[in-house]
Amino acid sequence: MSKCNANNERIKRAYVQWRRGARGCSEATLDTDLAAIHDFEVYTGFRDFKRFHIRQPQGYKDHLRGQTNVRTGRPLSAATIHTRLNALKAFFKWLADKPGYKSRISYSDADYFSPDRRETAIAKAHREPRAPTLEQIRHVLKSMPSTTAIEKRNRALIAFTILSGARVKAIATMQLRHVDIIEDRVDQDARTVGTKFSKTFSTAFFPVGADIREIVVDWIEYLRTELMWGLDEPLFPATLVSTRCRFEAVGLDRRHWTTTEPINRIFRQAFEAAGIAYYNPHSFRHTLGRLPAQLNLTAEDQKAWSQNFGHERLATTVSYYAHVPFARQAEIMRRLGEQHGTLAAHEK
Repeated sequence: MSKCNANNERIKRAYVQWRRGARGCSEATLDTDLAAIHDFEVYTGFRDFKRFHIRQPQGYKDHLRGQTNVRTGRPLSAATIHTRLNALKAFFKWLADKPGYKSRISYSDADYFSPDRRETAIAKAHREPRAPTLEQIRHVLKSMPSTTAIEKRNRALIAFTILSGARVKAIATMQLRHVDIIEDRVDQDARTVGTKFSKTFSTAFFPVGADIREIVVDWIEYLRTELMWGLDEPLFPATLVSTRCRFEAVGLDRRHWTTTEPINRIFRQAFEAAGIAYYNPHSFRHTLGRLPAQLNLTAEDQKAWSQNFGHERLATTVSYYAHVPFARQAEIMRRLGEQHGTLAAHEK
């Protein structure tokens, strides 16, 4: 069986060029789009897109529901099905306007890729995000060794993540110049830092404790005064690996990590070594998002906290990060019941 179709490959390249240039889509988004289109092609036996028929998306939906995740062996999640179908729907809507295709594919044909309402509801359902408490993070930091350069880096990496609230990709690409320990400030400059949507903004250190700040300050002073690193060098450098006898970590490299996977691995190892279930770097933003509920903040305080996340609107912070965990939700309901009694009793 053929593993590609020349006509399909040409039009896919044009689609990627349009999505990248006209829509500003990231490479990760384009990879997701292409993976969905390729999976559909595999299902159709790489039939030319010009031979599209509405039976194809209908059959493909049934095909997806019968597939399993290669890694887990479980049926594909509703979210995965939802993402693939919407990627295909967008592609065929674009295709319907192109010469050689618009006589064969209509805009309404692309709607046959729409996920059903049940799958959409499941895919978009809110799940309570897991997040460590500040006490758990402190326990992890206290459990981490800090003798070698690599150990110092790993400990400072976890401390900086909660102190700054920065996303993992931004942290992986920061330079020493981006952190001002005199002003307690982080400048996330999108020209050199991998921020979300290439947005430039500044963040003040979150008020999570002088002990956590001290770990970060000590790390930066170690790089600047002991290792004599310059401002253009990585805030958290990659590990230098020796290949002389075998692959072995021997110190710090003067370059950034090329992916965020090493950071995730450092978090996993640190939490597991401390006897706590693994929390990924992004979960620290949820930790920070829940702290205002404990602080009796004014309206101006809340707005400043939101801006520190890099959000222009307070509603964004509240929607994504200020979720009340169910245990706390139930506690509040019980307290309100004790304070005000049940509605039935009050009505009497």
